[in-house]
Amino acid sequence: MSTRSAIAMGCSAGGLLALERVLPGLDPRLPVPVVICCHTGSPDVSLLVELLQHHCPLPVAEARERAAIDPGTVYVAPTGYHLLVESDAHFSLNVDAKVAYSRPSIDVLFETAAAAWQGGLVAVLMTGANSDGAHGLKAVRDAGGYAVIQDPSSAEVDVMPLAGLEVAGADACLPLDAIAAELNRLCMS
Repeated sequence: MSTRSAIAMGCSAGGLLALERVLPGLDPRLPVPVVICCHTGSPDVSLLVELLQHHCPLPVAEARERAAIDPGTVYVAPTGYHLLVESDAHFSLNVDAKVAYSRPSIDVLFETAAAAWQGGLVAVLMTGANSDGAHGLKAVRDAGGYAVIQDPSSAEVDVMPLAGLEVAGADACLPLDAIAAELNRLCMS
């Protein structure tokens, strides 16, 4: 039985296409929640949720304040709010200052998820045009979690994965098409 508790994913520029390639490969029996922070620039995350649902074998929902975090569900951070994971397996939202020019911030998600799930967390950092997520990924590794970074050569924009490698390093640096299989291996075995 897997000791993994959750997956957190972060992406920015090129992230929608990356998610459309990774999510279909997830096992529909995945026994952990997947929490996504994607910088979209859209004022309405419901469009992203709807689009991702067409590509994902798991239910996809917008993360909401004080909502329980259920296994086998994909949650997407709402636009304009930092998404935090609380120790009681619920979400909270805040409008604190932007981090790395972003709200929602991947760093905030990864850091709070690492505090909540510690070594049970698998964090994935993919394509993006800034360094958001790099310090959060370090927090994940420092807490004993497992870090997956998209191979920068396969990223639409390599700034984010390169920053992650520089600041945190990775347990696995994989091309986009290999990430879902790695997540299934980690969480299903």
